[in-house]
Amino acid sequence: MPDRAPGAGSASGGGNPVPPAQVRTMFDRIAPIYERMNTVMTAGLDARWRRDAVRATGLRSGMAAVDVACGSGSLTRLLGDAVGPSGCAIGIDVSEAMLREAAGRVGPSSIRYERADALALPLDDATVDAATIAFGLRNVANYRACLAEMARVTRPGGRVVVLEIATPSGGLGRWFAELWFRRIVPLIGRVSGGGSAYRYLPDSVRRYPPPDAIAEHLRAVGLAGVRWRRLALGMVTLHAGRKI
Repeated sequence: MPDRAPGAGSASGGGNPVPPAQVRTMFDRIAPIYERMNTVMTAGLDARWRRDAVRATGLRSGMAAVDVACGSGSLTRLLGDAVGPSGCAIGIDVSEAMLREAAGRVGPSSIRYERADALALPLDDATVDAATIAFGLRNVANYRACLAEMARVTRPGGRVVVLEIATPSGGLGRWFAELWFRRIVPLIGRVSGGGSAYRYLPDSVRRYPPPDAIAEHLRAVGLAGVRWRRLALGMVTLHAGRKI
């Protein structure tokens, strides 16, 4: 098994302990079923959550956005709709297979895709009006380093938005999340051919920090007005902060 990337799981940033090359290979393998599985696993609610994320960006026609860990481009396409033909939405992912899936789907003319690491975005400082990451932060080697990159490329006054699966704090939500992610999702993944990828998912959710810790990471990288809210019985969180 390859060594972890520098900074993976560091005390200051936290992060996914699974080697980045292993994560990339896993997403390459499930790229053809990824978008369909998201719809099945969330009963189609993931589309609503992505629309909530776009609203949180405050994007308008003519603006620019980057979607980090874009996968097959579901959120990127919505960002492209928000900025219109005079704007620009860039989808970034480390998985070539995911980017091929994204490029093969119909989307607005304002979007483009590029292969790059979430910890080293190929953009100059302060070049976009919003940076988003949806269901991808828990997969990176260093949470804070990823958020710092997103903040770096965002213009003052722009927004950084994080949409992610999370562990509910208690009650019905926690019980349902345990049942769904630890038992049902791996079963669905096995039947669909996703195998180990959908056994990895509940582990990555369990390791992901609580919402207040993610909010603190956002503040630490220079964002103000950080807010977050729970969706779907607390199984999903939406964070947003403004670049100072």
